[in-house]
Amino acid sequence: QVQLVESGGGSVQAGGSLRLSCAASGTIFSIKNMAWHRQAPGKQRELVAVITSVGSTNYADSVKGRFTISRDNAKNTVYLQMNSLKPEDTAVYFCNADMMDSTWRLKNYWGQGTQVTVSS
Repeated sequence: QVQLVESGGGSVQAGGSLRLSCAASGTIFSIKNMAWHRQAPGKQRELVAVITSVGSTNYADSVKGRFTISRDNAKNTVYLQMNSLKPEDTAVYFCNADMMDSTWRLKNYWGQGTQVTVSS
């Protein structure tokens, strides 16, 4: 069974840093795009950052220059380094990936989410 498991969330003061990790497990033949999304209370889920299988990245304007997405293909893991955190970054952060599993079909998977809380 393929799954994504996030870790690294928590509470931090404004200006602080956190590093999120998301590991894919199960029978996986390949992973294409990996991404981080977030959802704040009362708001729609939004894309934060995405990284392709060859390392190309793209970021939401609100996090450019503060967040860095990276991946370790050998470990099937994607990371989100978050610096200079602001209270408005408070949200549940979800990992997302397009993965080819044992059915040889490309499917989109979501993690369960990890809470990030930034206090002023």
